[in-house]
Parts: sequence; structure tokens; C-alpha cells
Amino acid sequence: MHESQTLRIERVHETPAHETAWTVAAYETPVSERMWVLTATGATPAPVLEKLLRHLADGDGWDTAVGKPVDEKMVTAAARPLSDVGWKHTTDGRWIRWASPDGEAGVQFDAVTAQHSSHNLSTWTVWAGLKIDQPTWAVTASPNTPSSLLFDLTETLAYETGVRRRQPAGPERDSSFTTSPPAPRPIAANSVSSRAR
Repeated sequence: MHESQTLRIERVHETPAHETAWTVAAYETPVSERMWVLTATGATPAPVLEKLLRHLADGDGWDTAVGKPVDEKMVTAAARPLSDVGWKHTTDGRWIRWASPDGEAGVQFDAVTAQHSSHNLSTWTVWAGLKIDQPTWAVTASPNTPSSLLFDLTETLAYETGVRRRQPAGPERDSSFTTSPPAPRPIAANSVSSRAR
């Protein structure tokens, strides 16, 4: 990181869950145009925000080469954690998408906006919810966002946040969503005794 580079983080409190609550922007100098920008909605889970803030606090993980077009190597590096856990990968025209096995989380890369690296258009979308256009939460990033930062976010999505899982409805529990796997169910005494026979 060069000493003149500036990072600005804005947090808007009391933001609705689906609207932008966090904006992170990197500048070459305090008065220059943005090098890259990343936004996160109000419902973005704590593990994702923690990973983002830790990465930024390191200081050397948010530098990027301004104006350098996004290439296949950068995309592959950013999405490697998703490939490692077997998320489905598809290409549909300008879009490259990775989806969780249950389809309730994913990452989308827009190859067209990526070619306009001088603009701060949303090129990456990391999301979880019903589908990408109806997310519970989402993080968007512009073309020059460092692939190391994107790697950290996709790794957190794949390994730490889990996917939305519907809890079984019961007399004392209504149907709800969690961001982590449910606790293991206890084994009933009668099933243990029937196996022991």
C-alpha cells in the first residue's frame, strides 16, 4: 500500500436489511477518483463483515492496479473457494455464476462491466437468499476490487456463513432461518436400544 492511498468506510445506521448499509471505497490519493468500491446491505452477516474489516485493517490487501482489465486468472483466484467446495459454475452470456448446492447463495461476475475498469460499476455480487434478485443480503464490488479481498469474501460465504436453512417447525418453535448449520439431533432412547439388540 502506498502512503498516499486512502480508504473510506461509511456505515449508515438503521438501514433496512436489503439496502446498502456499508460502503468501502479506495482512492489513490485523498482527492482522486475512486480506485474501487464495495457495498454491503444491512442484513450482511457478521462473519462476512468481520472478514471484510479484518482484510482492510491489514492495510496491504486493498491495493489494486487501477485500469488493469479483469482477466480470467483474477476471476479464478477470487472464486477458488467456491470451486473447492463444489459449487456449481455456469456461464450465461455476460454472466459467470457460482451457486451453492441448494441454490440459496451464490456469486455472480459480470464480464461486460469488468471491461470498464475506469468505472465503479457493480461487477461482483456475493449474495444469499431466495435468488440473486431477491437476496436476504448482498455485497457488490466494482471491477478493480482486489481479488484477494474477493477471495476472502467468497471463502467466508463458502465456509463460515453457511446457507439459509429452514429449521423444523415445532410446537415451541416457528419456522425461521439461521446462518449456521443446525445442531445435531439427539438420538432417541428407543432407537439406541433397538440397535443394541
